[in-house]
Amino acid sequence: MPPDRVLLGRFGRPHGVRGLLRVQSFTADPADIAAYGPLADETGTRTFRLRVVQPGEMPVVAVEGVADREAAARLTGTALYVPRDRLPPPGEEEFYHADLIGLAVEDGAGRRLGTVASVNDHGAGAFLEIDMATAGKGAQPLLVPFTRAAVPVVDLAARRLVVAPPAEVIVPPAADQPEGAAA
Repeated sequence: MPPDRVLLGRFGRPHGVRGLLRVQSFTADPADIAAYGPLADETGTRTFRLRVVQPGEMPVVAVEGVADREAAARLTGTALYVPRDRLPPPGEEEFYHADLIGLAVEDGAGRRLGTVASVNDHGAGAFLEIDMATAGKGAQPLLVPFTRAAVPVVDLAARRLVVAPPAEVIVPPAADQPEGAAA
């Protein structure tokens, strides 16, 4: 993904027979996905103008030029991007997921733990998926709640963050397993 674009959502399954689609929106208010003007696919070659026809957690949208279920079905899974300059600057203590993904992750002592692979939120709060393999720490990802207590430092300028994961998420290696190996 080019750094000048931010992922705002993804088309879901068709809704009805008239070309409507559900859309997974990554905006604070899911219906706001249509407020940023035309959205583009990952390659930037196709653009989509959306109109929300049914708001909700996964809004139903009409896409300009899509008039039937078959055309809508071909769009299922398409990622939707917006130029970064169309987004408002994040507030204090707010971050765009795109800015967190790829950051180096360290513990409080400065030891490299890995890289932020994704930011997920399934309703109970956001969490970071840390790719431990990027630091030679094993293949199992580390999931850390994205809270001030668990992630006390986010330094976008230095492209790093510090984690202090709760003890409950740290699984020590078995006695016969080398440190850093998957449990």
